[in-house]
Amino acid sequence: MENSPPSKRQYPTLQIARDTPETADVRALLLRHFDLMHAGSPEESCHVMEPTALLDRGVMLFSARDNGKVLGVGALARLDDNHGELKSMHTSAEARGRGVARAILSALLDVARDQGLKRVSLETGTAEMFAPARALYLANGFVECPPFGDYALDPLSIFMTHSLGPTCPATRPAA
Repeated sequence: MENSPPSKRQYPTLQIARDTPETADVRALLLRHFDLMHAGSPEESCHVMEPTALLDRGVMLFSARDNGKVLGVGALARLDDNHGELKSMHTSAEARGRGVARAILSALLDVARDQGLKRVSLETGTAEMFAPARALYLANGFVECPPFGDYALDPLSIFMTHSLGPTCPATRPAA
């Protein structure tokens, strides 16, 4: 899948494609994400998926690669026929601030639309370390919402959702 033009300026060869946590470099990045999330949140407020859980039916994992090097990952889990959840969004430290997460998010939203989902939701943290993620989601049409699925109200979590509809590139959020 192609990514948005601003990301292409940063990474002209960025490719976003379906992947698996069994790929060594993807697994390593997912494990770094897993460890980072556990270091930054108490167990009862940590909702990161173990890499092997991303093999479950209905979870689609994507990686962003530049010249073969994995720079980021993100997953879409189907909650029901109309609702999906973003999981395991993570960009490698050296690629942050260069449009990788925005490109993955855009690709995941396109896949959700293609799958016929009507909305996509997510849970992220309230701590300062999650501020860039919250800003990314807000800038791309997500709004805060109550807990969804199996989540419960938690002062360390923010829940966000985005209603999907048919769009064309001219009406998608600015990259």
